Amino acid sequence: MNDDLADLNSRIDRTNELLQRMLAEVAKTPSTHAIFVDAGYLYAAVGRLVAGTEDRRTFDLDAEGLIDALIDRARTIFADSRLLRVYWYDGARRRIHTAEQQTIAELPDVKVRLGNLNANNQQKGVDSLIRSDLESLARHRAISDAALLGGDEDLVSAVEAAQGYGARVHLWGIEAPEGRNQAEPLLWEVDSQRTFDLDFFKPYVSRRTTPGYEPTTGRPTREDVRFVGAQIAAKWLSERGRDSLVELLPGHPYLPGSVDQDLLVEAEGLLQYSLRGQADLRRALRDGFWAHLQAQY
Repeated sequence: MNDDLADLNSRIDRTNELLQRMLAEVAKTPSTHAIFVDAGYLYAAVGRLVAGTEDRRTFDLDAEGLIDALIDRARTIFADSRLLRVYWYDGARRRIHTAEQQTIAELPDVKVRLGNLNANNQQKGVDSLIRSDLESLARHRAISDAALLGGDEDLVSAVEAAQGYGARVHLWGIEAPEGRNQAEPLLWEVDSQRTFDLDFFKPYVSRRTTPGYEPTTGRPTREDVRFVGAQIAAKWLSERGRDSLVELLPGHPYLPGSVDQDLLVEAEGLLQYSLRGQADLRRALRDGFWAHLQAQY
Protein backbone atom coordinates (compact mmCIF):
# COMPACT_ATOMS: atom_id res chain seq x y z
CA MET A 1 0.00 0.00 0.00
CA ASN A 2 2.80 2.38 0.95
CA ASP A 3 4.65 1.47 -2.25
CA ASP A 4 1.56 2.32 -4.33
CA LEU A 5 1.20 5.68 -2.56
CA ALA A 6 4.86 6.46 -3.05
CA ASP A 7 4.57 5.62 -6.75
CA LEU A 8 1.51 7.90 -7.08
CA ASN A 9 3.31 10.77 -5.35
CA SER A 10 6.29 10.26 -7.64
CA ARG A 11 4.06 10.48 -10.70
CA ILE A 12 2.42 13.63 -9.38
CA ASP A 13 5.83 15.21 -8.80
CA ARG A 14 6.94 14.37 -12.35
CA THR A 15 3.70 15.80 -13.74
CA ASN A 16 4.13 19.02 -11.75
CA GLU A 17 7.71 19.30 -12.93
CA LEU A 18 6.60 18.88 -16.55
CA LEU A 19 3.90 21.54 -16.16
CA GLN A 20 6.39 23.96 -14.64
CA ARG A 21 8.73 23.44 -17.58
CA MET A 22 5.89 24.05 -20.02
CA LEU A 23 4.87 27.23 -18.23
CA ALA A 24 8.46 28.42 -18.24
CA GLU A 25 8.67 27.85 -22.01
CA VAL A 26 5.39 29.70 -22.57
CA ALA A 27 6.66 32.60 -20.49
CA LYS A 28 9.78 32.83 -22.68
CA THR A 29 7.76 32.74 -25.92
CA PRO A 30 7.09 36.28 -27.20
CA SER A 31 3.53 37.37 -27.91
CA THR A 32 2.56 37.48 -31.57
CA HIS A 33 0.10 39.74 -33.37
CA ALA A 34 -1.31 39.97 -36.88
CA ILE A 35 -3.09 42.74 -38.77
CA PHE A 36 -6.24 41.94 -40.74
CA VAL A 37 -7.31 44.54 -43.32
CA ASP A 38 -10.71 44.51 -45.03
CA ALA A 39 -9.66 46.42 -48.17
CA GLY A 40 -13.28 47.10 -49.16
CA TYR A 41 -13.86 48.96 -45.90
CA LEU A 42 -10.46 50.64 -46.15
CA TYR A 43 -10.93 52.02 -49.66
CA ALA A 44 -14.49 53.17 -49.01
CA ALA A 45 -13.78 54.85 -45.66
CA VAL A 46 -10.42 56.37 -46.62
CA GLY A 47 -11.77 57.53 -49.97
CA ARG A 48 -14.71 59.23 -48.29
CA LEU A 49 -12.47 60.81 -45.64
CA VAL A 50 -9.61 62.02 -47.84
CA ALA A 51 -10.93 62.22 -51.42
CA GLY A 52 -14.64 62.78 -50.76
CA THR A 53 -15.73 59.66 -52.64
CA GLU A 54 -16.02 55.92 -51.99
CA ASP A 55 -15.24 55.07 -55.62
CA ARG A 56 -11.72 53.63 -55.54
CA ARG A 57 -11.32 54.18 -59.29
CA THR A 58 -11.11 57.95 -58.74
CA PHE A 59 -8.13 57.98 -56.37
CA ASP A 60 -4.82 56.22 -55.82
CA LEU A 61 -3.81 54.56 -52.57
CA ASP A 62 -0.16 54.08 -51.63
CA ALA A 63 -0.84 50.65 -50.15
CA GLU A 64 2.82 49.90 -49.44
CA GLY A 65 3.29 53.12 -47.48
CA LEU A 66 0.03 52.63 -45.60
CA ILE A 67 0.83 49.03 -44.69
CA ASP A 68 4.21 50.16 -43.34
CA ALA A 69 2.43 52.81 -41.27
CA LEU A 70 -0.01 50.23 -39.88
CA ILE A 71 2.87 47.90 -39.00
CA ASP A 72 4.69 50.74 -37.22
CA ARG A 73 1.57 51.65 -35.28
CA ALA A 74 1.06 48.02 -34.27
CA ARG A 75 4.67 47.85 -33.12
CA THR A 76 3.94 50.75 -30.77
CA ILE A 77 0.64 49.36 -29.50
CA PHE A 78 1.89 45.78 -29.06
CA ALA A 79 5.30 46.74 -27.71
CA ASP A 80 6.28 43.29 -26.41
CA SER A 81 4.94 41.39 -29.40
CA ARG A 82 6.25 40.36 -32.80
CA LEU A 83 4.36 40.65 -36.09
CA LEU A 84 3.25 37.43 -37.74
CA ARG A 85 2.08 39.11 -40.94
CA VAL A 86 -0.48 41.47 -42.49
CA TYR A 87 -3.53 39.84 -44.07
CA TRP A 88 -5.06 41.92 -46.87
CA TYR A 89 -8.60 40.91 -47.94
CA ASP A 90 -10.02 42.23 -51.19
CA GLY A 91 -12.33 41.27 -54.03
CA ALA A 92 -11.45 40.50 -57.64
CA ARG A 93 -13.38 39.22 -60.61
CA ARG A 94 -12.96 35.42 -60.76
CA ARG A 95 -10.45 35.86 -57.92
CA ILE A 96 -7.74 36.91 -60.37
CA HIS A 97 -5.28 39.42 -58.91
CA THR A 98 -5.32 42.92 -60.37
CA ALA A 99 -1.94 44.57 -60.98
CA GLU A 100 -2.38 46.54 -57.75
CA GLN A 101 -3.26 43.44 -55.74
CA GLN A 102 -0.30 41.57 -57.18
CA THR A 103 2.01 44.39 -56.10
CA ILE A 104 0.60 44.24 -52.59
CA ALA A 105 0.96 40.44 -52.50
CA GLU A 106 4.67 40.79 -53.29
CA LEU A 107 5.31 42.96 -50.22
CA PRO A 108 7.18 41.27 -47.35
CA ASP A 109 5.05 40.01 -44.46
CA VAL A 110 1.83 40.54 -46.44
CA LYS A 111 -0.66 37.84 -47.47
CA VAL A 112 -3.40 38.78 -49.95
CA ARG A 113 -6.67 36.85 -49.74
CA LEU A 114 -9.22 37.35 -52.52
CA GLY A 115 -12.97 36.98 -52.52
CA ASN A 116 -15.15 37.44 -55.59
CA LEU A 117 -16.22 40.77 -57.06
CA ASN A 118 -19.72 40.76 -58.54
CA ALA A 119 -21.19 42.83 -61.37
CA ASN A 120 -22.08 45.61 -58.94
CA ASN A 121 -18.43 45.84 -57.81
CA GLN A 122 -19.31 44.37 -54.40
CA GLN A 123 -17.11 41.95 -52.48
CA LYS A 124 -18.40 38.43 -51.85
CA GLY A 125 -16.83 35.89 -49.52
CA VAL A 126 -14.32 38.23 -47.87
CA ASP A 127 -15.90 38.04 -44.40
CA SER A 128 -15.71 34.24 -44.41
CA LEU A 129 -12.03 34.40 -45.35
CA ILE A 130 -11.34 36.72 -42.42
CA ARG A 131 -13.19 34.43 -40.04
CA SER A 132 -11.35 31.36 -41.30
CA ASP A 133 -7.93 32.93 -40.81
CA LEU A 134 -8.73 34.52 -37.45
CA GLU A 135 -10.16 31.30 -36.07
CA SER A 136 -7.37 29.09 -37.39
CA LEU A 137 -4.55 31.32 -36.12
CA ALA A 138 -6.17 31.68 -32.70
CA ARG A 139 -6.89 27.94 -32.43
CA HIS A 140 -3.26 27.06 -33.15
CA ARG A 141 -1.99 29.76 -30.76
CA ALA A 142 -0.19 31.45 -33.68
CA ILE A 143 -1.37 34.87 -32.47
CA SER A 144 -2.24 36.37 -29.13
CA ASP A 145 -3.59 39.66 -30.53
CA ALA A 146 -5.41 40.52 -33.75
CA ALA A 147 -5.75 44.06 -35.09
CA LEU A 148 -8.83 44.09 -37.33
CA LEU A 149 -9.32 47.03 -39.70
CA GLY A 150 -12.93 46.69 -40.80
CA GLY A 151 -16.47 47.70 -40.04
CA ASP A 152 -18.95 45.09 -41.29
CA GLU A 153 -21.36 43.50 -38.80
CA ASP A 154 -20.69 40.14 -40.47
CA LEU A 155 -17.23 40.21 -38.85
CA VAL A 156 -18.78 39.67 -35.39
CA SER A 157 -18.67 35.90 -35.85
CA ALA A 158 -14.96 36.12 -36.77
CA VAL A 159 -14.25 38.08 -33.59
CA GLU A 160 -16.20 35.59 -31.44
CA ALA A 161 -14.38 32.64 -33.02
CA ALA A 162 -10.93 34.10 -32.31
CA GLN A 163 -11.87 35.11 -28.78
CA GLY A 164 -13.17 31.61 -28.14
CA TYR A 165 -9.59 30.34 -28.50
CA GLY A 166 -8.12 33.00 -26.22
CA ALA A 167 -6.97 35.64 -28.71
CA ARG A 168 -7.71 39.32 -28.09
CA VAL A 169 -9.24 41.22 -31.01
CA HIS A 170 -8.63 44.95 -31.34
CA LEU A 171 -10.85 46.83 -33.79
CA TRP A 172 -9.17 49.56 -35.83
CA GLY A 173 -11.38 52.08 -37.59
CA ILE A 174 -11.17 55.05 -39.91
CA GLU A 175 -12.52 58.45 -38.96
CA ALA A 176 -15.94 59.09 -40.53
CA PRO A 177 -16.77 62.61 -41.79
CA GLU A 178 -20.19 62.13 -40.21
CA GLY A 179 -21.86 59.37 -38.21
CA ARG A 180 -20.19 55.96 -37.99
CA ASN A 181 -18.71 53.62 -40.57
CA GLN A 182 -18.48 50.58 -38.27
CA ALA A 183 -21.39 48.43 -37.10
CA GLU A 184 -22.32 48.83 -33.43
CA PRO A 185 -22.50 45.05 -32.74
CA LEU A 186 -18.90 44.81 -33.91
CA LEU A 187 -17.87 47.65 -31.61
CA TRP A 188 -19.55 45.90 -28.69
CA GLU A 189 -17.83 42.56 -29.29
CA VAL A 190 -14.15 43.49 -29.61
CA ASP A 191 -11.63 43.82 -26.78
CA SER A 192 -10.55 47.37 -27.68
CA GLN A 193 -11.23 50.08 -30.26
CA ARG A 194 -8.97 52.59 -31.97
CA THR A 195 -9.75 55.14 -34.70
CA PHE A 196 -7.21 56.61 -37.12
CA ASP A 197 -7.84 60.15 -38.32
CA LEU A 198 -7.43 62.17 -41.51
CA ASP A 199 -3.81 63.11 -40.77
CA PHE A 200 -2.85 59.44 -40.56
CA PHE A 201 -4.23 58.53 -44.00
CA LYS A 202 -3.79 61.76 -45.97
CA PRO A 203 -0.16 61.09 -47.05
CA TYR A 204 -1.21 57.85 -48.75
CA VAL A 205 -4.17 59.04 -50.87
CA SER A 206 -4.17 61.15 -54.04
CA ARG A 207 -6.96 61.89 -56.50
CA ARG A 208 -6.60 60.74 -60.08
CA THR A 209 -6.68 63.36 -62.79
CA THR A 210 -8.17 60.98 -65.37
CA PRO A 211 -11.60 59.29 -65.25
CA GLY A 212 -11.72 56.05 -63.29
CA TYR A 213 -13.38 54.17 -66.17
CA GLU A 214 -11.35 53.38 -69.26
CA PRO A 215 -13.71 53.65 -72.22
CA THR A 216 -14.26 50.59 -74.37
CA THR A 217 -13.73 50.52 -78.10
CA GLY A 218 -17.03 49.84 -79.82
CA ARG A 219 -20.24 48.80 -78.10
CA PRO A 220 -19.78 48.27 -74.32
CA THR A 221 -21.03 45.08 -72.70
CA ARG A 222 -23.97 45.01 -70.33
CA GLU A 223 -21.53 44.32 -67.49
CA ASP A 224 -19.52 47.42 -68.41
CA VAL A 225 -22.68 49.52 -68.38
CA ARG A 226 -23.92 48.03 -65.09
CA PHE A 227 -20.56 48.86 -63.52
CA VAL A 228 -20.80 52.47 -64.70
CA GLY A 229 -24.35 52.66 -63.31
CA ALA A 230 -23.08 51.51 -59.91
CA GLN A 231 -20.17 53.94 -60.11
CA ILE A 232 -22.53 56.87 -60.78
CA ALA A 233 -24.83 55.69 -57.96
CA ALA A 234 -21.91 55.78 -55.51
CA LYS A 235 -21.16 59.35 -56.53
CA TRP A 236 -24.85 60.30 -56.40
CA LEU A 237 -25.21 58.89 -52.88
CA SER A 238 -22.03 60.60 -51.70
CA GLU A 239 -23.23 63.99 -52.96
CA ARG A 240 -26.91 63.78 -51.91
CA GLY A 241 -26.87 61.62 -48.79
CA ARG A 242 -29.18 58.94 -47.39
CA ASP A 243 -32.21 61.25 -47.09
CA SER A 244 -32.36 61.54 -50.86
CA LEU A 245 -31.95 57.78 -51.14
CA VAL A 246 -34.96 57.19 -48.85
CA GLU A 247 -37.05 59.48 -51.07
CA LEU A 248 -35.91 57.66 -54.21
CA LEU A 249 -36.44 54.04 -53.10
CA PRO A 250 -40.28 53.93 -53.16
CA GLY A 251 -40.21 54.62 -56.89
CA HIS A 252 -38.18 51.51 -57.73
CA PRO A 253 -37.70 50.34 -60.48
CA TYR A 254 -38.45 53.75 -62.01
CA LEU A 255 -36.27 56.83 -61.71
CA PRO A 256 -37.53 60.42 -61.74
CA GLY A 257 -37.04 61.97 -65.15
CA SER A 258 -34.36 64.39 -64.03
CA VAL A 259 -32.35 61.67 -62.29
CA ASP A 260 -32.69 59.30 -65.25
CA GLN A 261 -31.52 61.98 -67.66
CA ASP A 262 -28.52 62.92 -65.52
CA LEU A 263 -27.65 59.22 -65.23
CA LEU A 264 -27.76 58.80 -69.01
CA VAL A 265 -25.63 61.87 -69.76
CA GLU A 266 -22.96 61.01 -67.17
CA ALA A 267 -22.81 57.38 -68.30
CA GLU A 268 -22.35 58.38 -71.91
CA GLY A 269 -19.52 60.65 -70.87
CA LEU A 270 -17.75 57.89 -68.97
CA LEU A 271 -18.34 55.26 -71.65
CA GLN A 272 -17.73 57.64 -74.55
CA TYR A 273 -20.59 55.84 -76.26
CA SER A 274 -24.16 56.90 -77.01
CA LEU A 275 -26.86 54.90 -75.25
CA ARG A 276 -29.69 56.50 -77.22
CA GLY A 277 -31.84 53.81 -78.77
CA GLN A 278 -29.94 51.09 -76.85
CA ALA A 279 -32.79 49.79 -74.69
CA ASP A 280 -30.90 46.81 -73.29
CA LEU A 281 -27.92 48.94 -72.26
CA ARG A 282 -30.20 51.59 -70.75
CA ARG A 283 -31.81 48.86 -68.61
CA ALA A 284 -28.37 47.59 -67.57
CA LEU A 285 -27.40 51.13 -66.60
CA ARG A 286 -30.48 51.57 -64.40
CA ASP A 287 -30.01 48.07 -62.94
CA GLY A 288 -26.48 48.91 -61.90
CA PHE A 289 -27.59 52.23 -60.43
CA TRP A 290 -30.42 50.65 -58.42
CA ALA A 291 -28.40 47.63 -57.30
CA HIS A 292 -25.74 49.84 -55.71
CA LEU A 293 -28.29 52.06 -53.97
CA GLN A 294 -30.31 49.14 -52.61
CA ALA A 295 -27.13 47.51 -51.29
CA GLN A 296 -26.44 50.62 -49.22
CA TYR A 297 -29.92 50.85 -47.64
